[in-house]
Amino acid sequence: MNKQVKLKTNVKCGACVAAITPAMDNLKAKHWEVDLTSHDRILTVQGDIEIEEIKAALDQSGYKGESI
Repeated sequence: MNKQVKLKTNVKCGACVAAITPAMDNLKAKHWEVDLTSHDRILTVQGDIEIEEIKAALDQSGYKGESI
């Protein structure tokens, strides 16, 4: 199944995105991106992946995500 998950994050800049990239790339997601122009810094992940896996990847990188 290909679903889309969106999380509000505390990822603030390009360096933060670079910091989460290794953990996010290890997920079985088809695509992921952080909207740095959004006040809530929305992380969108597409693929067959559970929200808890995404939160764990963020946490491993020192960042947080919450369901929206």
